[in-house]
Parts: sequence; C-alpha cells; structure tokens
Amino acid sequence: MTAPSPPVPLHSPHSPAEPPLSPARASAHPDASPVPDPGSLCDVAGLRVGHFTDSRRPTGCSVVLCEAGAVAGVDVRGAAPGTRDTELLRPENTVSAVHAIVLTGGSAFGLAAADGVMRWLAERGHGFPVGAVRVPIVPAAVLFDLWLGGMETAPNADAGRAACDAASADNRARGNIGAGAGATVGKLLGVDRAMKGGLGMASLRIGGVTLAAMVAVNAVGDVVDPHTGALLAGSRDASDRPRSTVQALLGGVQPGGALSGSATTLGVIATDARLSKSQATKLAQIAHDGFARSIHPVHTVMDGDVMFALATGAADVDGDMTLLGAVAAEVVALAVADAIRSATGLPNLPAWRETIRP
Repeated sequence: MTAPSPPVPLHSPHSPAEPPLSPARASAHPDASPVPDPGSLCDVAGLRVGHFTDSRRPTGCSVVLCEAGAVAGVDVRGAAPGTRDTELLRPENTVSAVHAIVLTGGSAFGLAAADGVMRWLAERGHGFPVGAVRVPIVPAAVLFDLWLGGMETAPNADAGRAACDAASADNRARGNIGAGAGATVGKLLGVDRAMKGGLGMASLRIGGVTLAAMVAVNAVGDVVDPHTGALLAGSRDASDRPRSTVQALLGGVQPGGALSGSATTLGVIATDARLSKSQATKLAQIAHDGFARSIHPVHTVMDGDVMFALATGAADVDGDMTLLGAVAAEVVALAVADAIRSATGLPNLPAWRETIRP
C-alpha cells in the first residue's frame, strides 16, 4: 500500500508567501497587492458551473451541474433555512446521486429556479430512472436578498435555465454574480451598516484528489481572514470602516434592523474522489467548520446556513476521509474570504476593496 501524496502546501501566517492552492492566477484589487486566485469548483472533474445574474437588481442563481450523477450529502446549520429536496440526501434514503445543485437568491421565491434546472436536465435525458421517465434530482437552497429589491425579480425557472445554458467546466467567475449578486454581510447591527458579500471559490489537491468549494456569503455576521483573523468585512462604524460585531455588542452597542431569516451562507464542497452518501454527509458536516473559521458570529437564528457535498468519483480512487476531513474547513474558509475579496460595492454597500486604506 503506497502512502498518500502530501498535500499542496497551505498558506499560513508563518509560511512563505506563495499561493496556497492550485491553480493560482492573480487578480488585482485597488489599494492592495494582487492576491492569488484560490481556484474554482470546476477544478473537480465532472462538474460544470453556471450563473444567472439579474440586470434589474442585485440577485441571481448559481447551478452546479453533474449530469452523469454525483453522490451527495448535506448539512443544515442555520436556524432559518430555505431548501428543496434535502431530505432525500439523508444516507438512509433511496436516491444515491444528484444531477445538479442550485444556490439562489430571492428567499423562498428563488426555489423556483430549481424547476428550470430540473426541466433543462430532463430535456437532455438526465435523471433518476422511474419506469420510462427520468426525474432529475436537483436539491436547492436559498439566501435572502429581497431587501435589495422584491419578490418580482426573484430568480425563477427561466433564471435556472439561463444558469444551465451558461454552465461550463472552466468557470472561474466570482464576486457579484449568480447567488452572490445580492449577498451582504455584517447586518446584525443594522442593514444600513452592512457591506457587500458575494460568491467565492477555492480548491486544493491532497492525496492525489481534488477538493474544492463554492460559497455564496450572505451572513449576518462579519467575515475575517481565516489565517490572520483580520477583519475583511462587517458592520461599519461611524467612519464607514468595518468593525467587529461581537466586540461592538460586548461594548454595549445594540442589535438593530436584522430580520430573522434575512441572512444565510450557502456552500458546495466537492471532490473527484469516490465517497458514499454517509461519507458525503460527514464531509458536509465538517465543511461547516470553514464557516466558523471565517464568519463571526455564524449559524445564528437569523442565518439559514446550508452546505452541500458532492463526490464525482472522476479520479477513480476511494476518498480518504481522514485527509479530506482534515482540510475541508480550510478550503471552505478560503472560499469565504475569496467571496469578500472578489465583491464590488453597490450604492450604500461598500465592498472590502473599497474600504482598504494604503
């Protein structure tokens, strides 16, 4: 039995400044040195990613296509989730594979986007065979961005179809796109003090397989750098600079304006290794620790945090859960930070890049 290959070195505050993940591409930010592109969910063979972003107001949906089927699991931690077809991912239930995952804005109205994805797949012959019919399995989860617009522009079936049409196996788009278009963070002290969230991704290689994550960060809490603890985005103070929400609360500042269910961070963690449904479920559970490393506070009564896990098996090797579990939180936390660093501001919603001072 051969020993597993060592992981691609991960960055830490004490390690040389080199890209922690593979591949690495530079993306410039105002007032900051270029930071490495931490990778894409598409680095996992067998997945395609597509987005629909509404041009009328900040909202949209993102689809992860796995038309050939992928083993899936899910873990819901937030107290105010909005989901579809997550019960069938329980390890004891019948369905063994999914054909797509949908992350969407629009709160519960946005679940309609999964209808379009389902029909798009069915028209192309993909789905779970039930007699002569194939029924695509498309779990979905929503985030709340209605306060930036309204239900009239919530993603619908047409939006889901558009995301499928746009899907590719080399999609590296991030920031104000798809489910991240209307995402915001730092809302616990009032939505008028919030900052822009977004969609982020990261990937790494370990043990001869790929592990990657895609997240839509719409947390009620703040986002910090998972390695240094530095605050990236959060509730803004009187000078419009991000501050620690938890420290502000401890200092006597009162919560304000954040409604139950008005937040949520959604994620997909994926590998090209083979996993069982039980293992995929455990991977989703462990991956939530990446939220805890990068979002403060997290899993609140106002959040509906959901993490899906996918295993395509394209690497044709059994997944080592010791290795995958050890770095799952790392790749998720890096994707969360990527979402914040990739976002651009909206009126009265500055982004990380706009609050940086030389």
